[in-house]
Amino acid sequence: MRQDKPTPSLRNVTVTLSAAALLTGALATLAADSIPAPVDVAASPASAVVTASGLATVVLAAGEGTDSPRPTDRVLVHYTGWTTDGKMFDSSVARDKPQRLPVDQVIDGWEEGLQLMVVGEKRRMWIPQELAYGGQEGRPKGMLVFDVELLKILRVPDVPEDVAAVPADAEVGKKKLAWKVLKTGTGSTQPGPKSTVSVHYTGWTRDGEMFDSSYTRGEPSSFPLDQVIKGWGLGLQLMVEGEQRRFWIPAKLAYRDNPKGPQGMLVFDIELVEIEKQ
Repeated sequence: MRQDKPTPSLRNVTVTLSAAALLTGALATLAADSIPAPVDVAASPASAVVTASGLATVVLAAGEGTDSPRPTDRVLVHYTGWTTDGKMFDSSVARDKPQRLPVDQVIDGWEEGLQLMVVGEKRRMWIPQELAYGGQEGRPKGMLVFDVELLKILRVPDVPEDVAAVPADAEVGKKKLAWKVLKTGTGSTQPGPKSTVSVHYTGWTRDGEMFDSSYTRGEPSSFPLDQVIKGWGLGLQLMVEGEQRRFWIPAKLAYRDNPKGPQGMLVFDIELVEIEKQ
């Protein structure tokens, strides 16, 4: 969480990943790499399961997990989409690059269908127009067919119950930085003031709005401690590898002097994955 260039709010970042933009973004470049349409692209087969909304799906390959995505999750997927005349209009498979998506910001058919899946599963979906683009100009029209493979669920932690104020059982240190140890670590060395660390984290404002999380990116983030907000610099020097803490960071140790960052007291859950260098 850099002081000079704060990570933008996820609310601003993920809006660019709406299916309206994503699923038509490569139309001009994929023609030469078109993936053949399935034989049942024109209509869902009798074996398909149809939900109350009209979404029809068939499981093509069973998954290995038991957990399904929630609306607040992000997912990593591979997919290919066709119109019912067999024309492919987009494919992460053709680009050989899985796509990360917020479940609650894609077309309705995707949002519903993803929540039926488990990790490792591949499913074909027949999505009625009213659950897709609703006949919008410039978007694929009519019923759309997608093959979707759920590679990973990128789950953001739930909003803490004690996000609004420092609880009575928290420890308070220098400059009113407060914390709780959520998980003890396995390391014995603490970072120095100029160490670079690898961390998983989620940040909330005191009204419970999540504004950034490494979990949505599916991998830890690395930061030099002399280039992060003061609360992070102080707090991470108290931790060892493998430890997870919740910090209540006063505004004066956060973005008080930087209007581009979230304002007021901030709450972070931080896991110190690795001290990369001293």
